[in-house]
Amino acid sequence: MQSQNLFDLRNQVAVVTGGAGVLGQEMVKALTAAGAQVAVLGRNQEKGDAFVQTIQAAGGSCIFIRADVTHQSDVAQARQKIHEQFGPVSILINAAGGNMSGATIMPDKTFLDLDVEAFRQVVDLNLMGTVIPSHEFAKDFAATRRGVIVNISSMAASRPITRVTGYAAAKSAIDNFTRWLSVEMARKFGAGIRVNAIAPGFFITEQNRNLLTNPDGTYTPRGEAVLAHTPFARFGNPDDLSGTLVWLCSDASRFVTGIVVPVDGGFSAYAGV
Repeated sequence: MQSQNLFDLRNQVAVVTGGAGVLGQEMVKALTAAGAQVAVLGRNQEKGDAFVQTIQAAGGSCIFIRADVTHQSDVAQARQKIHEQFGPVSILINAAGGNMSGATIMPDKTFLDLDVEAFRQVVDLNLMGTVIPSHEFAKDFAATRRGVIVNISSMAASRPITRVTGYAAAKSAIDNFTRWLSVEMARKFGAGIRVNAIAPGFFITEQNRNLLTNPDGTYTPRGEAVLAHTPFARFGNPDDLSGTLVWLCSDASRFVTGIVVPVDGGFSAYAGV
């Protein structure tokens, strides 16, 4: 009985940035299923409202707040609204992120063709879109001396993936920021605050679908290359992240901080031979 209770998130207030995305939605479902009250932050009001309605219809406690996580004023206003609805935040999932074509080097291009402004925007979205919510909601953690941050990294952080230079650079910075912040919060505010990250392997989302699959559903050469280097020989399903997420958010991992957990079907362990 005790081991089951370790994963219980009742009485917890969670924020999921980018929670209306393909992976973010599964994270919200996992958290609400574990009993947490969840605030979804995103930029698309219509999409966010529609998703939250499905969670509420299933009995989950969930709200959507429109916010751009790269703007500190938006995140501060969102925090105030969450306080009014649920109270202080105890869990933050930094799932907002993405890529842009200009920050990607296609096979017929070189680094000299990089759109530097697009690179800057990708770093801003992924890195600052993690730093700013962490900075804002850490105020709640510091006040209560308890809290959990889970950042979303990528396989591109530890093993640079061809083409996605801006995205890989930003995710590498998130790994470093995760470790740094875990030490900072524990030493300054106590062992009740933990900071970790999940590094997903290859999951098909709306952003990478055209890179990995053909219109008929078969895999592109890049998709085939990914599977050839993934021992499980498949792409991840969004709910493959759920168990690791709930573990990191719950007391089941109460002595775990400063780590980046690969959820990748063995991609990070395989040398290709």
